[in-house]
Parts: sequence; C-alpha cells; structure tokens
Amino acid sequence: MRKLVLTGIRAMEIVEAPQPTPGPGEVLLRVESVGVCGSDVHYWKHGRIGDQLVRYPFAVGHEMAGTVVAQGEGVERPLVGQRVAVEPAISCGECDQCRKGRAHTCRRLKFLGCPGQVEGCLSDFIVMPAKCCFPVPEGFSPDLAMLVEPLSIGLYAVRRAEPSAGARVAVLGAGPIGCSVLLMAKTAGAHVWVSDKVPERVQLAKALGADDAGTPEELEQAGPFDVAIECCGEQEALDQAVRVLGPGGRLAVVGIPAEDRVSFHAHEVRRKEIDILAIRRQNECVEPALRMVVEGEIDPSAMVTHRFPLERAQEAFELASEYRDGVLKAAIHLA
Repeated sequence: MRKLVLTGIRAMEIVEAPQPTPGPGEVLLRVESVGVCGSDVHYWKHGRIGDQLVRYPFAVGHEMAGTVVAQGEGVERPLVGQRVAVEPAISCGECDQCRKGRAHTCRRLKFLGCPGQVEGCLSDFIVMPAKCCFPVPEGFSPDLAMLVEPLSIGLYAVRRAEPSAGARVAVLGAGPIGCSVLLMAKTAGAHVWVSDKVPERVQLAKALGADDAGTPEELEQAGPFDVAIECCGEQEALDQAVRVLGPGGRLAVVGIPAEDRVSFHAHEVRRKEIDILAIRRQNECVEPALRMVVEGEIDPSAMVTHRFPLERAQEAFELASEYRDGVLKAAIHLA
C-alpha cells in the first residue's frame, strides 16, 4: 500500500508499506479523506511541537474518514462496508483518568500522527480500535465525516467555556478549529464575533453564521466580551483576548503554540478576575458533533476549500502553511 511519510523539514515522499491486519477489537479501514491540520503542518514545517520531536521517516495525519474493509475478533457489531468518522485518540480505558470519564487525558493515550505514539493516517489502509470508529449515514461524504474530528473539538471548547444564550463570544482565529467553535457557539445561542488576519477567512466566518467578523484590530474595538476562545496558538492573540474580555470573563485556550511557553498579563487577569481554561482536544463529543451534522443543526461543508490526491500532498501542506488561495481546510483524498 502507499504511505506518505515526512523525511525531513518541509520534505515528504510516498513509500510502499505492508498492509496492516486488524487484531482483536480492531478494524481495517480504507482511508478516503484526510484533513491537513495545523499540528500536521507544525511537524512538517518545524519537525516538532513542544517536546514532541519527529524521528524520520514518520507519517502524520489524524483527521480522517474511511470505510471498514475487515474487522478482528471481538468487534461486537458488524462494520465491514460501513463508512466511519474516526476519533484519532486511543485511550487505555483502565487508568485513573479513563475511570474518571477523562479519556482525553488518559495516562497511556496514543494519538494518530503523534511522534512516539502512533503513525498517522496518510496511507491507503490503517488499523484502528473499533471503539474509535463512528458510523455515518449512507451517502454521507468522506469530507464531512473527516470534519467531525475538528467539530468535536469546537463542541468541547464551547461546552467548557459555557457561554449562556445571548453571551458575547470572541473567537480569535478563523481557521478550521475557530470555525468549528463558531458553529458550536451559535448553537448555544451566543452572539459570536470572529477575528482573523486573512480576509478570505473573515468572509468564510460570516458565511458560516458569525454575527460579526473582522480583523484583530476591529475586534479590539468591539469588546467587552463575556467569553474569548483563542484558536490560533499565538501570544498576541492571548494578549488580545485578555484585553477584550470584561470583568468575570472566561478565556478558553484551544490553539497550540509553536513555543514551549506562553504568558499572561498577571495584573490585568487578576483585576478582571478572568478564568483561564486550557482545552485538551475533546471528550465524549464525537457522537454529538456527528449527530449535529447529520440532523442539519450545523452545516460545515464550506470548511473544506481545497482537495488534493495523495500525490499532491506536498502542495496541500504548502498551501495550508502559507494560508494561500483562501485555504481553510485542505483535504487529501486517497480513495
């Protein structure tokens, strides 16, 4: 089978690899659509995120949809032939965190496309635990199924930030996660203001239902806000979020910084009594996010702006890295 691996900074190639076989409780998936995530771009561009260092060659990719083509022993339901959305985090189910209902902070968590954990999904076939696979209705497109992963993060961030109906919510960064947060915050009845430096992303945020959208400079004049959700992993966005929040506001940090440390203006945070929430992906939000798409409560289809075959993956990563051509989510199609 074909497998795309990183071979160095900004370098990748397609290699031949043996097709895996599902073990007990696992399924074999024919990969159909893989989204290029910001974390994938970090590994491609910098070879690391924090202390997670790539050892080459290594396959990235974790936002995916595929069809089950075989299943191992112990899979309780028949899944062969079923298209699924995939939860890329594999928890142990046994540690103290899993027992507390916090599978996303599992002590032995393994994550697709994360160095030192599990190879990514940019290959023709991949094996995953059946518990990580969520069936989608017949006719549901692979791209929509792939988007369920970032949508689940948006839903979890909004659930943690808890905006009330009518609350003023600032979303800093209109990338795929920011747009996922936007869609979910609107379902909570919030008034959502989205900012980004890229004009095409501002326009897309408006098309997805933002009540207001504009540049960071325009956001600066629009406060105060009850909730700010930072989705770009930038120090300047964290600083701005603190400035635009009103007293008693909540700041949810979703973006992943390239640096090991970020900081906050301690006195401003203290004087305003701002609550700061660190968001670790998602917890128990895949099924509800999928249901919201299936039932038409949200429509994220406009988020996929570009599509590439596996042979043009380098082009997809370059596009996403440089925010060119109005890209929001680039999808790589393998089937």
